[in-house]
Amino acid sequence: MSSSEKTMVHPDFLGAGMAPMTCCCSPATLRRWLPFLAWLPHYSLEWFKMDVIAGLSVGLTVIPQALAYAEVAGLPPQYGLYSAFMGCFVYFFLGTSRDVTLGPTAIMSLLVSSYTFHEPAYAVLLAFLSGCIQLAMGFLGLGILLDFISCPVIKGFTSAAAITIGFGQVKNLLGLHDVPRQFFLQVYHTFRHIGDTRVGDAVLGLVCVLLLLLLKLMRDHVPPVHPEMPTGVRLSHGLVWAATTARNALVVSFAALVAYSFEVTGHHPFLLTGKIVEGLPDMDIPPFSVKTANGTVSFTKMVQNMGAGLLVVPLMGLLESIAVAKSFASQNNYRVRANQELLAIGLTNVLGSLVSAYPVTGSFGRTAVNAQSGVCTQAGGLVTGVLVMLSLDYITSVFYYIPKAALAAVIIMAVVPLFDTKIVRTLWHVKRLDLLPLCVTFLLCFWEVQYGILAGALVSMLILLYSVARPRIKVSEGPVVILQPASGLHFPAVETLREEMMIWALEGSPPCCAILECSHICSIDYTAVLGLGELLEDFRRQGVTLAFVGLQVPVLRVLLAADLKGVQYFSTLEEAEKYLSQEPGTLPYNVSDDSVPEHKVALLKA
Repeated sequence: MSSSEKTMVHPDFLGAGMAPMTCCCSPATLRRWLPFLAWLPHYSLEWFKMDVIAGLSVGLTVIPQALAYAEVAGLPPQYGLYSAFMGCFVYFFLGTSRDVTLGPTAIMSLLVSSYTFHEPAYAVLLAFLSGCIQLAMGFLGLGILLDFISCPVIKGFTSAAAITIGFGQVKNLLGLHDVPRQFFLQVYHTFRHIGDTRVGDAVLGLVCVLLLLLLKLMRDHVPPVHPEMPTGVRLSHGLVWAATTARNALVVSFAALVAYSFEVTGHHPFLLTGKIVEGLPDMDIPPFSVKTANGTVSFTKMVQNMGAGLLVVPLMGLLESIAVAKSFASQNNYRVRANQELLAIGLTNVLGSLVSAYPVTGSFGRTAVNAQSGVCTQAGGLVTGVLVMLSLDYITSVFYYIPKAALAAVIIMAVVPLFDTKIVRTLWHVKRLDLLPLCVTFLLCFWEVQYGILAGALVSMLILLYSVARPRIKVSEGPVVILQPASGLHFPAVETLREEMMIWALEGSPPCCAILECSHICSIDYTAVLGLGELLEDFRRQGVTLAFVGLQVPVLRVLLAADLKGVQYFSTLEEAEKYLSQEPGTLPYNVSDDSVPEHKVALLKA
């Protein structure tokens, strides 16, 4: 790794605002806030060439995708393009991953459709509020909240979203009209009106799907280029690579040319995208109220109408973006800072709302194109952003002839990889209990997205809490019973420990001494201390002893502060067994007096 690349690697930190005040303007702090300062001094002509190639490749991918994702969001096509360029510029300054591209995605578009009632004003306001929430989380270092959404929940959501989005485009693929957006009604109406399929749309849509699939397979199987290859071979390889990388733009252009050819001859076999508002969007504050046929909807009412979307959209946006960033960072041997990513995506959404963008996040598909194109720095995003803005300013009239069936094919092929076909088999072999949050999330997301995510996260939390409340306890029988909890000892687990002690030590005839091996217990709470006190009293009444082995300093400090009577602590299991077996020469450490070892006393006083 070159020295310039090494400067891009920073340790994660608790929050963007946690740097000491005394060094708030130091070079290191500035590089934390503005990561581009770390690599910009080392920028080279070779990096520039690679960034331009990658930026053009991503730009040719995002333009047709943005038009298609606006359809998923239930918005006019131009709003997809409005949402596709701001993230390119913001991420140049604030992003910590050279591969990530921010913009509209299939999942975010689905969420926007669920909470904005297909009203652009709601979508833009949602972008602004989501960005504010994400910025607040970044400044407060709340990226840890994302850790409570488990992988099965994410997989269940993305798989359900892939089916919902993909099937939602079947109507455009077949040229059907007036199909509702609710999933189950959509399925019903699609099959009921299958006889109304427009042949032209269906044929063109299927051809586009096949072409996209063929080009993707070619892209995946293109052999690597070697310097010793002849110039002609390397040139042909470059042409194949360019065609397969920009396959979305290529197929959509082909479909638009076909549609235009029919239109000029007076035939109309395809449903077209239609007129798109030309030019760059006006810069304006987000709409804090909206006028409808029934009057003006106030800001408060708009917030109430969006409801859970104000939590689901920013959280899922962050989750998707950080997951993409970390995935490519691990592949390409650099690190990303989660809280800095929160700031980047939050500011993107806030500034994007000023140009009529809806909420965006990191795109896995376009990030893969970026990485495979050999991008070297975040400057590749500048090329993409400029290309999107040029398309808005100069070629929106061409978009009129893009068939909806072609855009539907682009969306369907984009969401297919989101459906994980191996996750059920993997979880079955790894941990079958994780299938529960997966299935709960997957099924409920077809009803309402927020219910699916919330229910899946709740089930995951219950599984986690169950393991805390009912820890595995290893029991070794003998003259002295040894019990070893496999995890921390917190108040829900006290009753389980007490029951195990009663069964193995106190209910026998006669009762026997026991050792609690605490090497795996790194923390303990007050309720657990009270439970241990009651357990010690039970042993005293039976005339036997409960000894502790392997107490860590935090636990020992709590027991000392609680002033429990008769707590006997040994450094090793052998010492405890010798003492409880009444062998001479071994004495316990009693935390209620001055017999705690000196090194432990020093740590307790620290």
